[in-house]
Amino acid sequence: MGKYHADYLLKGEVAHAELAAVCSTSPHKLEAYKDKVKVFSDGEAMIKSGEIDAVLVATPHYQHTSLGICAIEHQVHLMVEKPISAHKADAEKLIAVAEKHPAIVFGAMFQLRTEPRYLKLKKLIQDGDLGEIVRINWIITDWYRTEAYYASGGWRATWKGEGGGVLLNQCLHQLDALQWLVGMPSKVRSFAQLGRFHNIEVEDNVTAYLEYPNGATGVFISSTGEAPGSNRFEIAGTRGKVILENDQIQFTRNENCMLEHSKQSKIGFSKPEIWNVAIPFGNAVLPHAILMRNFINAIRDGEPLIAPGADGIHSVELANALLYSSLIDQTIDMPMDGAAFETKLNQLIRESTFEKKVVEVSDEDFASSFNR
Repeated sequence: MGKYHADYLLKGEVAHAELAAVCSTSPHKLEAYKDKVKVFSDGEAMIKSGEIDAVLVATPHYQHTSLGICAIEHQVHLMVEKPISAHKADAEKLIAVAEKHPAIVFGAMFQLRTEPRYLKLKKLIQDGDLGEIVRINWIITDWYRTEAYYASGGWRATWKGEGGGVLLNQCLHQLDALQWLVGMPSKVRSFAQLGRFHNIEVEDNVTAYLEYPNGATGVFISSTGEAPGSNRFEIAGTRGKVILENDQIQFTRNENCMLEHSKQSKIGFSKPEIWNVAIPFGNAVLPHAILMRNFINAIRDGEPLIAPGADGIHSVELANALLYSSLIDQTIDMPMDGAAFETKLNQLIRESTFEKKVVEVSDEDFASSFNR
């Protein structure tokens, strides 16, 4: 992801932003940039160098918190790739530091918030076209990954290196979009299978139940081992339902509220009259760059952030809670106890005996899933 962001910045896709430096602990990844920008092998050294006004952190998960705190404390504006931290307790630490430095802009890279399809769904909800939300279902199982993917880095799919699997890595964007659209659940119960389809120690197959403060319920299903997989998002309300699937939005609108119809109808099997509407939408052009332009405008002109960094705690908390529920075989009340999950995660790290083989995979192999 760091290479992807660096390349569009070098191409001038973000006005008023100049790529001044890059950093990696892998020397071969810096070769292409040596004649273009300053290069560093240590992230904190780059942040403290005085060469940059802002930094985008796109490293393994556990470094997001420490590098983020370093940036904020040294007056460097911060954009963090997902997740903002590997677990909720660390996210709370990062956000607490950011709150002490309100002049420093802190953004999160949740580019789905720029996609017209999700903006259309948000408008339907905010305008009341769905009525009160009663149920959500999201089946996102087209994250298929091979053993070669997981072997591409020693940190991948390990408790110590990543802190989780499909929930924390692949699904963070969907979990952010979910809470952005319908809010956070009040309780969750999850069943996560560890290494079901791959030689890994973290979860790669998950089915979860969600319950919301208003009584709405939901199901969230994801996997990196299922092919061809599905991506179907359905939201049902008292005034109708909307389905996002196969690059189409289908809105079925009730003529009247289903609850009112139930009370008023004299016929046992009648239903509200419906309208079927196909809602058109396009695709965002370079959605990551859109967020970066917004980040730069926030620094220069105070433009409101599309994805404030502090919002990133919600998707981290959902990923943690869904995993934690399965690990301890219990329903989790939200908000979850971040310290309890951190303790469990540290236990998994201490007790791990997992060893993995690492192979080299080109950066281009990861490009296909950037915008999902």
